[in-house]
Amino acid sequence: MQLNAKIMHNRHVRLEPLAEDHRAALQSACAADLSVWRDLYPHSMAPEHFDAGWSRMMAQAAEGSWIPHAVIVQERCIGMTSYIGPDPINASVEIGGTYYHPDQRGGLVNPAAKRLMLEHAFGAGARRVQLNVDAINLRSRAAVLKLGAVQEGILRQNRVVWTGRVRDTVVFSILADEWPAVRTRLDGRLEEV
Repeated sequence: MQLNAKIMHNRHVRLEPLAEDHRAALQSACAADLSVWRDLYPHSMAPEHFDAGWSRMMAQAAEGSWIPHAVIVQERCIGMTSYIGPDPINASVEIGGTYYHPDQRGGLVNPAAKRLMLEHAFGAGARRVQLNVDAINLRSRAAVLKLGAVQEGILRQNRVVWTGRVRDTVVFSILADEWPAVRTRLDGRLEEV
């Protein structure tokens, strides 16, 4: 598996390797829903934590443990999504660290962005793509299932989030041999509009 940061696009979204020129727009998007940072994410990107979160992401990108992308809709950065922990030896990667401005949720942005990320990962040789969701995040759990991922189980009390809450994590995956059917399903959803 040879996974790298690259520009990816379809008619709904464009994903660009996260860079300094995305910073201000991403900060604005992250400030649009403060409750998710308090309640659902392991790290905060709320205004008072944004600079530290940005520095952490850029350091992880530099070391190769994260491959973050800006999510662009109509020439505006409305969020982010990342490849996490690419493991070339086991041909495995997680897609996560995803956040969208609230006015972009529930529509085509997430399936369009995931379609691009999954295509790139499997095209780069991934055998397995994993998606991890906080167990209390029912909206994201439903969205991942709607993508066509398989729920594998729940890791109980496996992570302490920035607020000190101990979270359970729901693990989902899509395997390379499942990807053609998932891709067809996603393409059908994206063609409906």
